[in-house]
Amino acid sequence: MNAIVDSDAPRPAGRIAGGKVFLVGAGPGDPDLLTLRAARLLARAQIVVHDHLVGDGVLDLVAPAAERIYVGKQRGRHALAQSEINALLVRLALQGREVIRLKGGDPFVFGRGGEELQALIAHGVAFEVVPGITAACGVASYAGIPLTHRDHAQACVFVTGHLRDGSCDLDWVALARPRQTVVIYMGLAALPEICRQLVAYGMPAQTPAAVVQHGTSLEQQVVSATLADLGLRVAAAGLQSPCLIIVGEVVRLRAELDWFDSLRAAALQRAALETALSG
Repeated sequence: MNAIVDSDAPRPAGRIAGGKVFLVGAGPGDPDLLTLRAARLLARAQIVVHDHLVGDGVLDLVAPAAERIYVGKQRGRHALAQSEINALLVRLALQGREVIRLKGGDPFVFGRGGEELQALIAHGVAFEVVPGITAACGVASYAGIPLTHRDHAQACVFVTGHLRDGSCDLDWVALARPRQTVVIYMGLAALPEICRQLVAYGMPAQTPAAVVQHGTSLEQQVVSATLADLGLRVAAAGLQSPCLIIVGEVVRLRAELDWFDSLRAAALQRAALETALSG
């Protein structure tokens, strides 16, 4: 049985006539990690409302005639407030348009997808959700860090390092528990405080940790250290958002399991050679 929702199918009771919004996860950056469903929707798109973290390679797959609206959020700089994005999606759909709401990673993992769907439901707008590979899974894989491992971590916790009120007041007791991996989204600005609090609540200062910048792309950079010196090493490397923080014993496995850096280096070398030859 085909589980895909037909955009031409009758709308459920309570929905008003109009367009439809597809809430689509763009994955962690590498366009090859898009789902087939997402790629097909982008290829026929009428209008795409997209975030800052959607990679250029993904946007290259959007239908050339499609209208694009950027609504990205960066620290301290938002193109539109979330309430304005919600209103935009509703307005476009009520005009009878098919809207692709394209969000980095998975729209239900720190992507505010649930908030946007609540706004659509309140106005009777039809929608469909297309999951994406969330940054934690994609970036960790490309960094050679398994999020779970029978010898090191039997649990994995995803947490945002930037709360709605701008604070970093997390459940440190839960995060500092042993034999688990902690993945922190949007935590680069608070990295020194995160490391301090994890140690203060019982995590050993020598716990391995890593910060990954531009994960899954050719610009990927990984800084590995311990909680005691991660902040200094990341600052020295000059890493900037978007970054993902991974804490736990599984980070030790990166030295053995890293596979992407050699491919990335070879790709960059080929690109440099092609540039030199064409010049």
